[in-house]
Amino acid sequence: MNKQVLVTGAKGQLGNELKELSAAVPFLDFVFVDIDELDLTDDRSVFCFFAKNPIDYVVNCAAYTAVDKAESEPGQAKMVNTNAPEILLKAAMEYNPEVKMIHISTDYVFDGEKNTPYTEEDEVNPTGVYGKTKLEGEKRIQDNDNVLIIRTSWLYSSFGHNFVKTILRLADEKDELRIVSDQVGTPTYAADLAKVILHILEKDIKNNFFQPGIYHFSNEGVASWYDFAVNILELAGIDKKVIPIKTEEFPTPAKRPHFSVLDKTKIKTIYGVEIPYWRNALKRCLKKLGYKSNK
Repeated sequence: MNKQVLVTGAKGQLGNELKELSAAVPFLDFVFVDIDELDLTDDRSVFCFFAKNPIDYVVNCAAYTAVDKAESEPGQAKMVNTNAPEILLKAAMEYNPEVKMIHISTDYVFDGEKNTPYTEEDEVNPTGVYGKTKLEGEKRIQDNDNVLIIRTSWLYSSFGHNFVKTILRLADEKDELRIVSDQVGTPTYAADLAKVILHILEKDIKNNFFQPGIYHFSNEGVASWYDFAVNILELAGIDKKVIPIKTEEFPTPAKRPHFSVLDKTKIKTIYGVEIPYWRNALKRCLKKLGYKSNK
């Protein structure tokens, strides 16, 4: 009998990528839910769900990700990012003490003041509501041998709303684009993160190998938002002027980390994953969106 995997946040970027890839995983049965099917902030609903559905793995992709809006909606952000992971884990373990959970977190747990890639052991110091609620969510579940947390950064996909789609849309609407050039990180194709999640599940099922703890994952390489935008347009074959600007020229309610490159040594060493370079990953995403590049 196949193991059962619950994927929350199914309508988001990562949830959709997992749904697409799940068809090629014959040894797992997936249950995909979003807020319409299951409100993760409602204890009673979540416990009832697990009472009726035997689940072996939980992949929690659900999150309140509106970084700026979180500053004015801290209560809502806390319910989804902090309370929900704890409710999920408690309910899942109530009905199956052997359940394993993979929880997705963020580079926003760091303040971005470092200038070398962040490791899992580096000091956390979130500066905004989004990062603070995500960090508290980690803390509520991390001291558990059944939990694996993956922090990621600058997620994009052919699904949902993201920077790639925004740049493509703005290129249609504006004569020139002004993009922040002094915030540095790594764009991460959600499809590549989805593959790693499935790899971790497969390792446990086939080799009884599950190493709990916190891991970092993004694509390889480093870019500013300006670099990212330039490459999106170049690889999409769109000729548009892009002007680099400083963060203070584009004020936002939430402070962004100036540097949020993640060190992926741990996940590469323990799980033996090979991570694609960010520009190559972007090329694959744009091809899926219908843009064919010769570059």
